[in-house]
Amino acid sequence: MKVNKLLADFHRWRLRNLKESTFILILASIVGILAGFIALTLKVSVFYLRNLSVNQIIGNDRAKLVLLLLFPTLGIGLTLIFKHFIIKDKVKHNISSILEAISKKNSIMRAHKVFSSMLGGILTAGFGGSVGVESPIISSGAAIGSNLGRIFHFNYKTITLLLACGSAGAIAAIFNTPIAGVVFALEVLLLDLSRFSLIPLLIASVSGTIITTVFYPEAILFDFQIKESFKVSFLPFYLSFAFLCGIVSHYFSFTYIKIERKLESISNPYKRFLIGSIGFGILLLIFPPLWGEGFSTIKALLSENHYSVLDMTLYSQYSDNLIVIFLVFVLLILLKVVSTALTVGAGGIGGIFAPSLFTGALTGYLFAHFINTLDVGIHLSQVNFAMIGMAGVLSGVLHAPLTGLFLIAEITFGYELIVPLMIVTTISFITAKYFNKNSIVTAQLAERGQLITHNKDQAVLTMMKLKSVIETDFLSISVDANLGDLVKIVSKSKRNLFPVTDNEGFLAGIILLDDIREIMFDQQMYHKELVRNLMTSPPAFIKMEDNMEQVMQKFNNSKAWNLPVIEKGKYVGFVSKSKMFNVYRQQLVEISAE
Repeated sequence: MKVNKLLADFHRWRLRNLKESTFILILASIVGILAGFIALTLKVSVFYLRNLSVNQIIGNDRAKLVLLLLFPTLGIGLTLIFKHFIIKDKVKHNISSILEAISKKNSIMRAHKVFSSMLGGILTAGFGGSVGVESPIISSGAAIGSNLGRIFHFNYKTITLLLACGSAGAIAAIFNTPIAGVVFALEVLLLDLSRFSLIPLLIASVSGTIITTVFYPEAILFDFQIKESFKVSFLPFYLSFAFLCGIVSHYFSFTYIKIERKLESISNPYKRFLIGSIGFGILLLIFPPLWGEGFSTIKALLSENHYSVLDMTLYSQYSDNLIVIFLVFVLLILLKVVSTALTVGAGGIGGIFAPSLFTGALTGYLFAHFINTLDVGIHLSQVNFAMIGMAGVLSGVLHAPLTGLFLIAEITFGYELIVPLMIVTTISFITAKYFNKNSIVTAQLAERGQLITHNKDQAVLTMMKLKSVIETDFLSISVDANLGDLVKIVSKSKRNLFPVTDNEGFLAGIILLDDIREIMFDQQMYHKELVRNLMTSPPAFIKMEDNMEQVMQKFNNSKAWNLPVIEKGKYVGFVSKSKMFNVYRQQLVEISAE
């Protein structure tokens, strides 16, 4: 009660003393700061948990290999217990869940995701799960913004903006890349760019960056400086590499979605846990570099120490064999996404951000190494191609070329690679999009018709809910009734349309007032004419599971003004064009208002 009173008092004070726009900017900075602390907490926790579990406890290589297999299973198991018995919620903790909240839940996210995404990420990634911590951090940051917006009773547009501020602040804090944080919110979360959205996003992104820079500067993932700048003579290699990144991106997305759906089809969570954990354990036994998100491998590549990637593997004695290195790197590229999908499918919490960077770095390094080995008279920088590969694969996987471009450009502390970055991210994106028009984070939402896009018409239809346009004040008539019974119904109705149902509520047909106008006053026909002979079939049926795009298509195809809604064959109500257009207009005003 005291909290509610304080909030009410503060609400009255801010209405008197603060402009709405000023208050939003203040909240944006608060959201960015909190997202920064979430990122800081998760990164530090994961670092020390890994240090405790691997570097200190384990004393010899054989024990290290055994525990290397057991720790991820322990982490996934603890995460599964946490989800099922503490938060008791099956909600996902990834970027797709944020997009779903924006499109179907008025940008409202569960309050527990502020901490549950973070804790789940710590348990999964801290014990070596093959996932990135970026998605849990982004999810927690978005939940902070969403719930702050809900506390202060903002409209959908402002809550969405604060949600995006949390995501931008999180990305900026993780990688120390404030511009990439803003671009991510605009490109991946599909937030419209306007003067209303840009300034709060910038404030949140800078705030998140400052937190991790001030409190934990050594947490910056990559300490990298460009040593070799772009040369025009390398252009053919960048072009061919760009197509390779697009193909690898498509493989990554396709494989992840296939495995995720296969595991989700298993209803028993403990069976999923066993299958996913055992599968991941087998992969780790053969390829230990799949352990964790993979940043240690990326750092080794950026130090041009690819030999260390084979440490603790069965092939370490062949680390100077080019064929072995080539085969191991190719298999790591192919299997990283498998290990990530198994980790998440088994019950872990994490994302595909870091695994896609891992895959891109290996792809770039291997490509340059292979060309250099051919000795074609030109030497490619393996480190540069590793960095560009990270941007290329991330761009293709997320369908976000600008995010990939600015992320790597900021990480490298310069824009010497801006031209090859632009080439590779653009072509990789186009290539990946050629194979699948939806990204890994939007595929399932698009299939369900729940994906928000920058197309205003499409966005409004996606956000509209069928229940909001169903009208139920139509008086129904039994299929066994006669004309006399129907006339009594007509006299009580304010409508000119009457659904005909059977004893169990199933829709048998409809009757229009115009269809009975000539006989409705002929009392001799009241007992002779039956409703079943007067009714007609509607031009189309709307099902409760239809999305609004399908509803609109049915209206366009049927040319009808009213269409009945059924649920498993039973009558629910009607949708009229006038009602739908009114709700459409209200929704359009709400998401477009500055």
